[in-house]
Amino acid sequence: MIKRLLLLSILPVCVWAGALPEQLAVPGGIVQIPVGDNKMPMPQVFFENHRVLVTQQELKWLALVGIPLDAKIGQHSITLKTPKGDAQVPFQISDKKYPAQYLTIKNKRMVNPNPADLKRISDDRAVIERALSTWTEQASVDTDFIPPVEGRLSSLFGLKRFFNKQPKDPHSGLDIAASAGTPIKAPATARVIDTGSFYYNGNTVFLDHGQGLISGYFHMTEINVKPGQQLKQGDILGTVGKTGRVTGPHLHWNIYLNNTKVDPALFIARDIPRLDARNK
Repeated sequence: MIKRLLLLSILPVCVWAGALPEQLAVPGGIVQIPVGDNKMPMPQVFFENHRVLVTQQELKWLALVGIPLDAKIGQHSITLKTPKGDAQVPFQISDKKYPAQYLTIKNKRMVNPNPADLKRISDDRAVIERALSTWTEQASVDTDFIPPVEGRLSSLFGLKRFFNKQPKDPHSGLDIAASAGTPIKAPATARVIDTGSFYYNGNTVFLDHGQGLISGYFHMTEINVKPGQQLKQGDILGTVGKTGRVTGPHLHWNIYLNNTKVDPALFIARDIPRLDARNK
């Protein structure tokens, strides 16, 4: 099942961009849009009032735009702010049907929280939103990611989720199942934004890769990094666990571009076949 769903996700990709994430112009995907000659100053780019990551590829500036899961199908545009004024660059979003997933959660408060739980969830949300609002201005952003944990793909991005037959938010990340205690690695150069223990996410780490590219690591057992710490690719963040709302030990991995959750599989497309093969 994982392989079939994965093929549906990856086949529409238009471009293999080497160290860049793959392009998939659908809700939850990423589009790559040329925004000028790199002999000119790097332009500021916005999509839906959020700043967009701009990087160099060959002789041009390239915007990496995260598409929200609730984006409407059809034409959209980004805004370029340059010394000569603002300009609109259009792009198209195609449709994608995400399958449904039904899970049974034994801890019923993780499906229907009580008032005290709701207060904690609200407090958690404020902390998480502060982390996700991070923007670090830097000319170079490392987008050549490695998988943060060695395991098997257990749940794909974007699935329509039902907990105990109740509809919930779509799956916002990529789940990689592994034994509790398996090391979790930084996928690329980054700075630790924050760590914490949250109601749904359990023990969590947020990393800043620059220009609004942020990654999140949930349900951990141990956290071995601290806010502000600078990391290299492969540095250990902590270990796989089953804290928060889970059905078993795994890493739930989120990636955000322009404050939008996007499919992490697009950042590790070279490694997906190996992780998926472990489902056999």
